Amino acid sequence: MAKLLKALVDKEQPGLVILGKQAIDDDCNQTGQMLAALAKLPQATFASKLEVADGAAKVTREVDGGLETVQLKLPAVVTTDLRLNEPRYVTLPNIMKAKKKPLETLKPADLGVDVTPRIKTLKVSEPPKRSAGIKVPDVATLVAKLKNEAKVI
Repeated sequence: MAKLLKALVDKEQPGLVILGKQAIDDDCNQTGQMLAALAKLPQATFASKLEVADGAAKVTREVDGGLETVQLKLPAVVTTDLRLNEPRYVTLPNIMKAKKKPLETLKPADLGVDVTPRIKTLKVSEPPKRSAGIKVPDVATLVAKLKNEAKVI
């Protein structure tokens, strides 16, 4: 994904790339950082506030100790936090206007990116079933079983 985005950044030369914080499928949180590294652009992550002025972006993010604000020269990559904005809902007239606008469709090959899978799944199996637990009458029996049978103490 980051290679495709890098090819698009090279083609379009945007002043600011805004991406989500993380993927919902695997919770990875890596695309923004990978894109910034591949495109050699400055990055700010987890933005809860973003201000753009005079060729720079001022990004505020929440950290354990409060808020941290960093300033980046543009072009840059910023990943967002859910507090960055309040979603807007599109009105019907704007939907109709959008339908009339041209939409460029590109394939990865058009951008010179090879997306051939490089991982082959060899096997998928369920974990073994867990055996049922047992109840012990007292602590001494539990300690004896942990020591003699399970050999964990």
